[in-house]
This record gives sequence, structure tokens and C-alpha cells, in this order.
Amino acid sequence: MKNSFQLAINAVLVIAVAVLFYLHFANKPAAAPTRKTPTVAAQSSDSSNTVATTDTDDLAAVADTDKVAYVESSKLLDGYKGMQDARKAFEAKAKRWEAQNQTMVKGFQTAVQQYQKQAESLTAEQRAATEQKLQAQQQQVGLGQQKLQQQAQEEEAKMTQGVLERLNKQIEKYGKANGYRLILIAAPSGTIAYGRKDLDITPQVLKYLNAEYSTKK
Repeated sequence: MKNSFQLAINAVLVIAVAVLFYLHFANKPAAAPTRKTPTVAAQSSDSSNTVATTDTDDLAAVADTDKVAYVESSKLLDGYKGMQDARKAFEAKAKRWEAQNQTMVKGFQTAVQQYQKQAESLTAEQRAATEQKLQAQQQQVGLGQQKLQQQAQEEEAKMTQGVLERLNKQIEKYGKANGYRLILIAAPSGTIAYGRKDLDITPQVLKYLNAEYSTKK
């Protein structure tokens, strides 16, 4: 029983390290998501020669339904203040989850250490009973860690989806206001294999997005 119990202890410690690793990197700025990255098509619905201008962008709005451009998703998400604020909020939650995880793991480790100190003075029946309690505690720690991990994943997905939905709407507004027929997303996964640099309007769009975000916070 001692060998199997030691293996159980090792297993829960491996799980603990895995969760800490996940929560640690949850605090890092995430790369632009591939599955959730929008492919934005902003098509002008106004067939007239007059296109509304925006106060937050220094590009002159012109009536040109053939205008096509792209934005780089990673630069857009990293520079967007809405994403920066969302990440800060997520980091605060991640720190609390990490603290909960550490509390559970330390509690289990303390119980194991106490048992190891007392094991020699215990009878076989007492050792068996104590090991059974520790194994039950181990299972509780594992379930708690799984719950924290699932919560972190759900919160991150919710955060990202909320930001991307807002980005989609604002890029669509920008495209219509500036006479673009199409605005594409250039993602690290290779959505756009090649694009001329003069078609990259990431700085202009980012300026517009941050100005819009600042006025509606």
C-alpha cells in the first residue's frame, strides 16, 4: 500500500505543476486566436459618391467601391485598448485561481508530511485509515484543479469573444465610413499569403478603434 500511495502522491503533484504552469501563462498576453479571429468583410452599402468621414481617423474618406485593404490581427489585438483592459481583468482572476490552487496543494502536502512523520508510530490499521483519508483528499484536490482549469478556459473564451465581437462591429463601421469594399484579416496562420504594404491599414484602424473605445468606456 505504501508504494501505491506514494505513486498517488506523485500524481497529484504532477497535476499541481500542470495547473500552475497553465495559470502562469494565462497571465501572458495571448497570441491572436486562430479559431476566433474574424475574417471581416466591410462592404459599403451606400452606392452614392458621398461617404461619411470619421473624426478619429486622418484618412480622407473617398467614394471608391474598389478599395480593398487588410489589417494584421496580432498587431490589432495587442494594440487595442479594449483587449489590453480585458487581459488585465483576466490576469486578476487568474491570480486568484492560482492562489486557490496553491492553497489546495499546500494543504495536501502538509497532510502528507504530517503522516510521514507519524507513520512509524502508527499501527497498521491507523496507517491504512490515514492513507485512505489522504487519497480522498488527493481526489478532492484533483477535482478542484480541474474546476479551476475549466473556469479559466471558459473565462478566457468569453473575454476573447466579447472583444472580437466589438472589433467586428467597429471595423465594419470603419470600412463603410471610408469607402472600403473589403477589409481582410491577416493572421499568423497564413490567411493572407501576400499583401502589399500600402494595403495594410492596421495603424489607421487601430487608431480609430482606440479612439472609439476611449469615448465609450
